[in-house]
Amino acid sequence: MKIKEISAELNCALAGDPEIEITGVAPIENAQPGDLTFLDNKKYRRYLATTDASAIILENADDLPEGKSAIISSAPYLTFGEAMNLLHPPPIPESGVHPSAIISPSAKIGKGVSIGPFSVIGDNVILGDNVSILAHCVIYQGVQIGSDSLIHSHCSIREGCKLGDRVILQNNVVIGGDGFGYAKRPDNSWLKIPQAGVVMIEDDVEIGAGASVDRATIGSTIIGKGTKIDNLVQIGHGSVVGHNTLLCAQVGLAGSTRVGNEVILSGQVGVAGHLEIGDRVIATAQTGIPNSVEAGKVISGYPAIDNRDWLKSSAVFAQLPKLQREIRGLKERLSKLEDKQNS
Repeated sequence: MKIKEISAELNCALAGDPEIEITGVAPIENAQPGDLTFLDNKKYRRYLATTDASAIILENADDLPEGKSAIISSAPYLTFGEAMNLLHPPPIPESGVHPSAIISPSAKIGKGVSIGPFSVIGDNVILGDNVSILAHCVIYQGVQIGSDSLIHSHCSIREGCKLGDRVILQNNVVIGGDGFGYAKRPDNSWLKIPQAGVVMIEDDVEIGAGASVDRATIGSTIIGKGTKIDNLVQIGHGSVVGHNTLLCAQVGLAGSTRVGNEVILSGQVGVAGHLEIGDRVIATAQTGIPNSVEAGKVISGYPAIDNRDWLKSSAVFAQLPKLQREIRGLKERLSKLEDKQNS
């Protein structure tokens, strides 16, 4: 695909030779002739002079090395993603039902649906148009899946759960497993609380491999429109996650957590239950959140505090051994002075 065709599709300005043929995409540091790359992070600016890429997505045409072509964009990384979709569109499974799949007679199957080998579709399931369910998936009774959704192999969607349009589940996702709810008996054994609720996943949500979204005890666990959930994330029962939120790898939400819109919880953030995280909050990696957080905050550490305070505290923490030695030395000097005065 010629670079002029890509720039036209992306509605971006073009600098350099418009006839250059693009055959692939690659990071700027190891791109080869024929590759399209991008510069978005200033840490990689040093590679501009040495990259072998044929074309670069740049914010400023003045940065273009001699002999290269460029697509000019105010958001190079976003434009690079759009270019990747042009050059490497995701494979679309052929529609049809594999002979080994088991489908309940009461299931309603839309047009253009693909159901892979050894998948099971339960009673009263509703699949919208162009849904793709790959091999070894189990869709329990009463599940609804919206149009153009993609369910990768070995996923399980439990009874009564609802998925919107264009939902993507990566491999081994479990939607609607029982929430972790138990009550202690007088003899200290545990009574399992029935988990009678469901999970509702709105449009354009993607959930990464090995993630789990537990069904509510009563009511619904809800994942809002456009939210993206990374691998190995745990969403506790009865939680509500807002629109366009990012939950990165190994985030854990305890039950009945409410997470707002456009929140970013970085890797391994843990959230205690029955609290609220406001819109546009950012929690840096491994933050522990024991209390509710106001909208717009950037937080770090455990227990979570303002990110700026945490950075200052971290700097002090690194100095603690030195401070301890200084304090020990001062104590020794003070002790010697006291002994001298008492003698």
